[in-house]
Amino acid sequence: MQDREALAVGARIAALEDREAIRDLIARYGPLADAGDCVGAAALWAEDGIYEVGGFGVYRGRAAIQALLEGESHQALIHGGAAHVLSPPVIELAGDRATARTYSVVFRKVGDCWEAHRASANLWRLVRIDAEWKVARRVNSLLDGSADARALIAGQPLPD
Repeated sequence: MQDREALAVGARIAALEDREAIRDLIARYGPLADAGDCVGAAALWAEDGIYEVGGFGVYRGRAAIQALLEGESHQALIHGGAAHVLSPPVIELAGDRATARTYSVVFRKVGDCWEAHRASANLWRLVRIDAEWKVARRVNSLLDGSADARALIAGQPLPD
């Protein structure tokens, strides 16, 4: 009986460690993006990872994600004053894969104030690679009242 209990405790600890690693991974995105660390932000993705950004397109692979962040639109935003803020994730674990859902709000400086520039629903598909969690796919959908954005934040399946 003790061996079974020890295994159950070990599994619970492993799940907590996975959840904490995923929370940390997601939490690092905003500060890296706002600091202009485009290489660091892109490194959160798997080498062949995908970033679907509502209103900006689909970016496949770290190099494409880095180029997005190095692009004129993102650089103008952060040099004008911006903050990418993500909500705590709702995480579902499935072995070496996981899914997380978050809200994100990008604030930008306008005069002496900051305003919400965009609010989005996010679905993160994550994969463990060599004992480290990476983003396999992030879908960012503007919360514009569309059924797609509501379905995304509700956790309904996405087409692959």
